[in-house]
Amino acid sequence: MRVSYEWLKSMVDVPEDPQDLVREFVRTGTEVEAVERVGADITNVVTSQVVEKVPHPDSDHMFVCKMDVGMRNVDENGNPVPVQVVCGAQNFEKGDKTVTALVGATLPGDVKIKKGKLRGVESYGMNCSSRELGMDSDHSGIMILPADTPVGLDFIEWKGMSDTVIDCEITPNRPDCLSMCGMAVEVSAMLDEDTHMDLPSIQNESADFGRTADLVDVKIDDPELCGRYTARVVRNVKIGPSPEWLARRVIAAGARPINNVVDVTNYVMFLTGQPLHAFDLGKLAERDGKRHIVVRAAKDGERLTTLDEQERELTSDMVVITDDGNAPVALAGVMGGLNSDIDEDTVDVLLESAVFDSGHVSRASRNLDLMSEASIRFERQVDGEKCALVSDIAAALFEQCCGAQVCEGMVDEYPAPVAAPQIELRPDRVRTLCGAPIETGFMARRLERLGCTVMRGADEHAAMQVVAPTNRPDLTREIDLVEEVLRLWGEGDVEPTLPAARNHAGGLTVEQQRLRKIGRVLRSSGLSETSTYNFADPRDLEMLGMSEEGRGVPVKIMRPLVADQSEMRRDMIPGLLRSVAYNLDHGVSNVHLYEIGRVFFGSEHKSQPEEPSFVAGVMCGAWNDDQWNRKYPNLDFFDAKGIVENLLEALRITKVRFKVADPGKYGWLQPGRAAEVIAQGELLGWVGNIHPMSLKNFDIDVPVIAFELSVKALLRLAKRELPYEDVPTLPGVSIDLALVVGEDMSFEQVTQRIKSAGGKLLSDVQLFDVYRDPVRVGKGKKSMAFSLTYRAADHTLTSEEVDKAHNKLVTKVMKSTGGEVRS
Repeated sequence: MRVSYEWLKSMVDVPEDPQDLVREFVRTGTEVEAVERVGADITNVVTSQVVEKVPHPDSDHMFVCKMDVGMRNVDENGNPVPVQVVCGAQNFEKGDKTVTALVGATLPGDVKIKKGKLRGVESYGMNCSSRELGMDSDHSGIMILPADTPVGLDFIEWKGMSDTVIDCEITPNRPDCLSMCGMAVEVSAMLDEDTHMDLPSIQNESADFGRTADLVDVKIDDPELCGRYTARVVRNVKIGPSPEWLARRVIAAGARPINNVVDVTNYVMFLTGQPLHAFDLGKLAERDGKRHIVVRAAKDGERLTTLDEQERELTSDMVVITDDGNAPVALAGVMGGLNSDIDEDTVDVLLESAVFDSGHVSRASRNLDLMSEASIRFERQVDGEKCALVSDIAAALFEQCCGAQVCEGMVDEYPAPVAAPQIELRPDRVRTLCGAPIETGFMARRLERLGCTVMRGADEHAAMQVVAPTNRPDLTREIDLVEEVLRLWGEGDVEPTLPAARNHAGGLTVEQQRLRKIGRVLRSSGLSETSTYNFADPRDLEMLGMSEEGRGVPVKIMRPLVADQSEMRRDMIPGLLRSVAYNLDHGVSNVHLYEIGRVFFGSEHKSQPEEPSFVAGVMCGAWNDDQWNRKYPNLDFFDAKGIVENLLEALRITKVRFKVADPGKYGWLQPGRAAEVIAQGELLGWVGNIHPMSLKNFDIDVPVIAFELSVKALLRLAKRELPYEDVPTLPGVSIDLALVVGEDMSFEQVTQRIKSAGGKLLSDVQLFDVYRDPVRVGKGKKSMAFSLTYRAADHTLTSEEVDKAHNKLVTKVMKSTGGEVRS
């Protein structure tokens, strides 16, 4: 939300220095992304006077002018000298005061003014129109200033166009702050100042111009799609450039002036937070002397050409405004249609002020990749109670800025009015929860500043009855009011104290200690902790290639803020892959992330979902960027496997083995580069390369290795200490064994058979070589060389004992693997 400081000043008293207000915003929970100066992009533009105007010698429409710019252009003796400017405008005469951009000037859009020649005549500047100065849309000629305007002044300073814009990051739960009125109320509560908002009112609403109810009929097919729809008609609008003050405020809010009708609707939206839409009444079909507006769900395959001149295919989960139920004339809450837009021939306007379902608007906006200022506000919930008031404000501005005549009354379809919530607030409870001596009077006063109606009790301790404003959907419970009181009082002013406890020595539980150890081990292994959304896209498992079997039923969010976060996540990997994609898109090629969090498995027969915890990690690129003297290899399966091994070793989990993952069961993992992690016969999770097709669905084109382990299993199998084993004091005997086996025999299978056949004397098995050669070893076979260590705990082995044990091992292993000893 772009907050114009000059505009805000007209609504509430604010500090002289905008930085003081910025600090208050941050203190009370509103993040500020940037502070910028409006008009800073316009330099070396001055007021001037035409002292000479002669026709261009080689043009029938241009003039060679001498422009008095005062002391902005002087001769070598310091005396003012007029500047020669070639100008093609037709709306000025000698003696007129205007605006000139001198050589070296900068105009909006980073336009640089340079010395030039126009048909052979040198020009040392440019006389400017108001559109070239970014003030409005008028480019019919250069700006003509009042006759008493001094010359040679900096135009931006003289015009008072300099402004400070504070760009605030508004959280989804605060739709009230997506308007200047809302920000004024917020600032009023922050600073404990009165607001003084002077909203325009209709001067002449008359049945002589017609009655809106006689001209328009409105029908809402489904109140779930549209909670309220108001329509008002204004006649005889005169399309043209907006007044300077209106254009300036629209620009400060981040929009571009178009014409007075469109600018009024944009201005009112920025002022109140209520998006409006203006239809050309003459372009709507007439039946029985009326235009019939029908709000309904779109039909699959239905098409609408929006104002950006793009034809869009609609689906049944979108909402449309239709002309008599037939052709759509607008995509509700997102953008109007080209078939009913305002143009220079428009005479009569149908003004819409309505409230549409946030979920439908969100899905339509994202599915069509069509985000607008209106959709942003509808997604976060617009206050239906204000629709009629906002329509009146807009009609008053049509009178003022467009010369319009306002028809009597409005059509107002409001099938299910929203009641403001009534909440009991206990002052003593507030003080207990906040741990701060907040006065009851402070609570009541600041809540009233926020727009609440407060009925105080008999004394400081009695409960207050609070009616929350309808534009604050986040205020529904007592704890919501407690949060508002605390943030305005100042969380930083709460004195830190230890929680009260009796006969209890503080400390972490064993589970907490082990959870922290998991994080420490992963961080020491080179991963960075992250936190992704618990909300998920319903397509996540499908995009990943993961079966829904064993994942329960999805836990749906009743009122999702955005369409692609409409259910709770059932796996953590999709969120981590989106983090990888985000980093890659922003130039970070080496990504090493882990997260410890919950997933949610719903059940048709249970009211509450299961919420198991998992630890998951993703890795791509290399460990470090290449240096001039060192190249780092790309990460692979064994890097992730090593991290998992580090973690299990740190938790003292024994009898760990890695089993080749079945491609049919792990469809999101690359076959041959994935393994199940098993400990003490229990499946802990998996580790492996994400399948390239899955990566493509998340817009990732580099290999990614990942792992996911059950936290519950890790905590259950973890031990505080391992059984003590003496350091071997007796010598061992090492023998190398090279076995030729089929390619289908894995390292794990061969190792298990060796250990099983080795008995008590075999103390260690290490693989040190794998060799393939179709001639020397055989096609479809491989040679695996192991180093075997034999040792007895109570005596030194004799050669006879070792030979006997080794020969027995070789015989058993050859039989169980179908292999042979390589000579």
